Formats: sequence, structure tokens, C-alpha cells
Amino acid sequence: MTDTALLHRRPDRRRAAPPPGGGLLTGLLRTARPKQWVKNVLVIAAPAAAGELFSRFALTRLALVFALFTACAAAVYLVNDARDAEADRAHPTKCRRPVAAGRVPVPVAYAVGAVLGVLAPVAAARLCPPQVAALLTAYLGMQLAYCVSLKHVLVVDLVVVTTGFLMRAVAGGLALGIPLSRWFLITTGFGALFVVAAKRYSEAVQMAGKEGATRALLTEYTTGYLRFVWQLAAGVAVLGYCLWALEEGGVPHASVLPWRQLSVVAFVLAVLRYAVFADRGTAGEPEEVVLRDRALALIGLVWAGMYALAVADW
Repeated sequence: MTDTALLHRRPDRRRAAPPPGGGLLTGLLRTARPKQWVKNVLVIAAPAAAGELFSRFALTRLALVFALFTACAAAVYLVNDARDAEADRAHPTKCRRPVAAGRVPVPVAYAVGAVLGVLAPVAAARLCPPQVAALLTAYLGMQLAYCVSLKHVLVVDLVVVTTGFLMRAVAGGLALGIPLSRWFLITTGFGALFVVAAKRYSEAVQMAGKEGATRALLTEYTTGYLRFVWQLAAGVAVLGYCLWALEEGGVPHASVLPWRQLSVVAFVLAVLRYAVFADRGTAGEPEEVVLRDRALALIGLVWAGMYALAVADW
């Protein structure tokens, strides 16, 4: 018998590599998208703008609202991944999601999502003002409707995701009974639309020509249209912020420097810096852009410092 024959008859003793991702609990946690939880920090936006952020009551109430939004978002992600498991298996990166990869069974994802989706609004009704509970329930219903059908409707999908960001920002104000100014709502809403449209644009650029490996709706959008949307949204957000900064409200400021007006520079620089990634088509994961780009983080810290000084009238 030849060496070649012996080689073919010799059993293969190499062991298959175990599937990555850990156990069921790890898979559920990954499906809940911990990196996406940074979006829920928007609940502090209105209290911070009003200078009512640092009392014990405010911090406790906002931490509760943050946790409730996180639970609702996790419920939506679980239901979404369970529904999209088959489609995600055809995607170059989404195929590694725990549900699509089989590490979290589809029925388990549905069950855990349902439990979180019920407990969060009930807890909000018992522990928060009625307006917050109603807003959280509306957010959950809107996001579930998005998972089922609205994400397949042109333009409406952009509006729904943008509204989710705006709801987070509004919830913080409602939780502490803070009136929300028109400039706050305009800047927050169009700033969110800027991020959402830039994300869609980046996905469209990166997935161009890859049939069956992208959001079905992206094939109906053109990159030119998505670029127009994020550029328009960025312009309106900047305009809204400038109008806030230049509006003194009839009360002369007593601060060392006009921090409100100066903060416009940092805000515009932040928008321009983020637009670099949007234009390159690399803003598909907004949280990654915000957390990893040092220049953007530094600009954000400078802006936050100026904004805080303006609120404190220092």
C-alpha cells in the first residue's frame, strides 16, 4: 500500500473549532446590543440643558429612565433578531449575531423580549410620572411596529428611528417636569436624523452590489438621496443650535465669556467631523464613530464644557 493510500485512510484527528460567542446568557446579552445603550444617555440632554442634572433626585430618576429605555430597546432587538434570523444568515456581518448563528434559539429570543417588553412599561407606570410611562409605551409600540413592517416603508423608516432618538431626549425632560424649548426639539430631532441618514448612507455604500446581503429597503434608496437627507438634516440642526445660541431671551448674560455663542464653533466642528465619516461611508455604526474617534471625542468634551458654562452663566 502506498504512502498516499495510507494518508487517505488515516482518520482526520483535527477537532472542529467550537463556535464562538459563549453560552446562552452571553448570547442574550450580545443580542441586547450593549454598545447601543449609549443612545439612552440622551435622557440627560434636557436636564443638562436646563442645569437641573446634579441633584440626587434628578440622578436617581434619570438612571431609572435610562434603565427602562435600555430594557425596551433590548426587547426590540431580541424580537427583531428573532424575526430576521433567516435574512441575517445571508449578511456578511449580521450572520454572527447570536440568534442568526444559532447560539440563542428563536423561541428563547421571543420569550425574553416579551418579558422585557411587558415589565418595562409596568415598572414605568409604577415608578415614573404618567407622561414618561405613556412615552415609553409609545416608544415600545412604535419600535415593534418598525420591526414588523415600518422598516420596509420608504422615508417612514428614517422617521421612526429618528423619533426614537427624540423620544429618549424628551423622556428626560418629562421625568423631571422640565419644559422643552423649540430649539432643543429642533436641534435634537434633526441631529438624530443626520446620524440616522448617515448610517443608512454608509450601509448603502458598503453593501453596493452585494445582492441579498443588505437591508432590503436600501436597494430602493439611492446614495444620492441619502446623502441629501443627512446633509439637509445637518444644516437644520446647526441652524437650530445657532438660533438657540444667539437668542438671549432679553436677559443680559453675566458670564466671563459669551459661552452660548462660542459653543456654536464646537458644535459645528463636531458636525463637520462626523460628516467626514458619513461622506466616506464609514458611519454605519454611530456608537463606534463616537467612541473611537479621539478628535471627535475631544471636540465633544470642549462643546460640553462650553455648554455647561453657558447653562451655569459662569
